[in-house]
Amino acid sequence: MTVDDSWFTEKAKGFGMSLRVKVKIHDEKSPYQHIEVFETESFGRLLTLDGLTMLTSRDNFIYHEMMSHPALFTHSNPRQVVIVGGGDCGTLREVLKHHEVEQVLQVELDERVTRVAEEFFPELCESNGDERASFLFVDAIQWMAEAKADSVDVILLDTTDPVGQAARLFSTEFYSDCLRVLRKGGLLVAQSESPLFDIEILKAIHGAMRKAGADDVMTIHFPQCTYPSGWWSATMARKGQKLKGFRETAARKKTFDTRYYNADIHIACQSLPTFVNEALAQSH
Repeated sequence: MTVDDSWFTEKAKGFGMSLRVKVKIHDEKSPYQHIEVFETESFGRLLTLDGLTMLTSRDNFIYHEMMSHPALFTHSNPRQVVIVGGGDCGTLREVLKHHEVEQVLQVELDERVTRVAEEFFPELCESNGDERASFLFVDAIQWMAEAKADSVDVILLDTTDPVGQAARLFSTEFYSDCLRVLRKGGLLVAQSESPLFDIEILKAIHGAMRKAGADDVMTIHFPQCTYPSGWWSATMARKGQKLKGFRETAARKKTFDTRYYNADIHIACQSLPTFVNEALAQSH
């Protein structure tokens, strides 16, 4: 990451993404990472962790909606949900739009990310006070290892890239613990990087989920213009049954607003390009 001549630039794999910056409005080092917030010229506020783009005001809704609604409309009756990571609380806000959800626990290592989001991205945190929501600021790996078996319907892994400490959240061992905690028919969803830039990571996630005991694995994809390549994915694993169909009528008649997700997007996002299908076939 560089900030030069009023531009923030993230560089990855011979590729750069830049946003013109008006001013840096927050800068701190938590016990875990460097947290910065910028006001940009065209994408509103920008949150970075260790110099990597986490979200902008302008396009975060796509990611947060696609990390939550496809899974929640695929599950027949999602009552208990756990979010791992998700410190900015945007995914939590989307999950709580579902009235059938009774409890959401967010397990985030770095409490400072949530406190910074509350101050600088209040629109993402507007549901933090919902009585169904609770927060634990602890290591998710230890928490998941000790959690009660067959106690959760949906687990959403809203994590950073698989580097450093976060790499542990992409392991077969962690996926095994997640599947143990899920009830039969439960869903595990992991953000799974760019299909264009990170196909090997995507293959590894599929392989690890299957090795962990998932009965079915499926990747969905969506645009995310401020992430490297502008194209992102989430990968869904199911316990005890196949990933087939979703509550389409409920999705079409949903009682809450979304800006990107709808039933037709749900159908379309499951169709993968040929090169992705061919690569993922190798992970079986």
